[in-house]
Amino acid sequence: MRDRYSIIGPLYDVVATLYSAGRIDRCKLAMHDRIRPDETVLFAGVGQGIDAIAAAERGARVTVADLSGSMLDIFSRRISGRHFLYPIEAVHTDILKYDEFGKFDMVFANFFLNVFTRPMLMAVIEHLVKLAKPGGYMVVGDFALPSGSAAARAVQSLYWYIADIFFVLTARNAFHPVYDYRTMLKGLGLKIERVRYFRLFFDDRYYSILAKKD
Repeated sequence: MRDRYSIIGPLYDVVATLYSAGRIDRCKLAMHDRIRPDETVLFAGVGQGIDAIAAAERGARVTVADLSGSMLDIFSRRISGRHFLYPIEAVHTDILKYDEFGKFDMVFANFFLNVFTRPMLMAVIEHLVKLAKPGGYMVVGDFALPSGSAAARAVQSLYWYIADIFFVLTARNAFHPVYDYRTMLKGLGLKIERVRYFRLFFDDRYYSILAKKD
């Protein structure tokens, strides 16, 4: 399969940081206080990789899985020469073909699920939940569902669509409205334990959701 991030991959960090004024990085790290040493943690999609590196620095056993070889190469260069208690395992695969079911204490999907069409999204979320241990956690960090007045919702939606269209054009991601991840996770039987929001331009633009698998 063609690597859709071969062009935008090297610019991903800069684009995300500038567009969010650093909120995306903060959102990715929002639930790291829940990570314990020796826990098994999966990051679906590498992206900037700061969340995976931070988890490894906390003494977790970290695995990252990504279909994009170019993103994995960027991540590998970022961790080159660094030493962690447990080396980070990088897996080059379609996440739906990764079948280490019930292995992970925490499964992170930070700014990863928004690349999919809705039917594919539901299949991916269900698959990720299966990768978590019973009693384990699923974490989703992404664009927050628009809220507030009609004008505020319109501005928030425009903010999302600018980003969405950019990645439709550069990486052929799916075109869609902001997804309601809280409702999706609750629909799969997960318990929402914590939600943290990150404001930009007077509105909640990003959030991180911590959900427990019973």
